[in-house]
Amino acid sequence: MQRYSLDRLPVWDDQVSAWVDPDTREPLTPWHVALDAIDDDPDTEPVHVVRFGVQVDARGVMPGTEDAERTIRYVTKYITKQTGDCHKITSGRQRAHLDRLWQELQVTPCTDRCANWLLYGVQPKKAHAKLKPGRCKGKVHQRDTLGIGGRRILISRDWSGKTLADHKHDARAWVRALLGVTTDSTTIDTQADNPEPVHHAWELARPDDADVGPMSHRLMRAISERARWRTQLLAAKDRAAQGTTPDLSATDQTTTNGEEQ
Repeated sequence: MQRYSLDRLPVWDDQVSAWVDPDTREPLTPWHVALDAIDDDPDTEPVHVVRFGVQVDARGVMPGTEDAERTIRYVTKYITKQTGDCHKITSGRQRAHLDRLWQELQVTPCTDRCANWLLYGVQPKKAHAKLKPGRCKGKVHQRDTLGIGGRRILISRDWSGKTLADHKHDARAWVRALLGVTTDSTTIDTQADNPEPVHHAWELARPDDADVGPMSHRLMRAISERARWRTQLLAAKDRAAQGTTPDLSATDQTTTNGEEQ
């Protein structure tokens, strides 16, 4: 049961290194004590219960079966989408429902470290003074990923056998192939009979580097470059769809502050 509201919150007490009641100054229930209380109470019941309906036909994906590849493609299509991309709001009733769900999830705990536990008189696991109830950054609370944990790529590893790094590498390789780029600083073939000599040293720029410009300038430059790259990518996709030869002029690489962009 929620004991506090967003306009009346527990406060952090530096002397006891814990969150306390704003009136009595009594420390909130520690996380492990709250768990023990649930285990010791035989009449404890869950606050929310979700059950599958009668129309659910849950089936696993068996390797080597006829539908395996098609099912995997279907699943990975949706686990890489935002919730807002899958379910478009088309009426005021749907918008009101989304608003109510969002407001409810803003104060509902998502993990054992969620700041929203403070609203229920419980100190989250590894509690600290910077917790802000109602403003947890977990994806469960975000409007675009409402109610979804957000580990879509990591979970898809069970279907595709690929990690997040693998997906990033595949996406990079696809873009470079579409633009007609064959090598970069990370893919130089050192195993060839006559390996290409490396003429540049690559390192991340540090904030104290003399050639690092103001943050505002770097942000505007990054936005401009992203817009240009997107234009080039869309143009390359159009050429590929029409079967024309890629324009290699669109493959220029930009180097900013010692980093490949």
